[in-house]
Amino acid sequence: MNITTHIRGWLTAAVVGCCAILLPGMALAASAAPARPVPHVTAPGCETPGIVIWLDTSGNGAAGSVFYNLEFTNLSGHTCTLNGFPFINAVSLTGGLLGSRAEFDNSMTPHTVTLHQGQTVKAVLQIVDVGVLPASKCKPVTAAGLRVFPPNQTRAKVVPFPFGACSASGEVFMRVQPVTK
Repeated sequence: MNITTHIRGWLTAAVVGCCAILLPGMALAASAAPARPVPHVTAPGCETPGIVIWLDTSGNGAAGSVFYNLEFTNLSGHTCTLNGFPFINAVSLTGGLLGSRAEFDNSMTPHTVTLHQGQTVKAVLQIVDVGVLPASKCKPVTAAGLRVFPPNQTRAKVVPFPFGACSASGEVFMRVQPVTK
């Protein structure tokens, strides 16, 4: 056996021996290390096709207005979020827009709400009795329902609900608050 072979054998044994000593210690050190925090993952925004939009018609009246809960139920099959104000228009029986869209009630700050599968959240909708508005500016008619765009969405759903509306734009007869739990 020559000296080179002898040195190679000795080095191989030394490397194997060091690995046998160091690996268990490294494994213990790795398992003893503190766990890294899991990053906060925000659920995606709720898309219109996965949401049922409906109106709780047991409204509360006050000073020439009725306040209704416009409800958003998540049936998408996954958790999603809503943040902000829905866009709402009154519509005729043929789907034509009536008057101005609902004005945002900025007395409340919008916050992100998370909806798990089957969960419902609301936005309070105020509908003014158009009988108290100047008829010449309002041009009162009966709306067939509401066209509702969920916050941050480009597709709408129509919620059937007959109510007094203005057919002329410019006169505000609806106000909506942001979506809340």
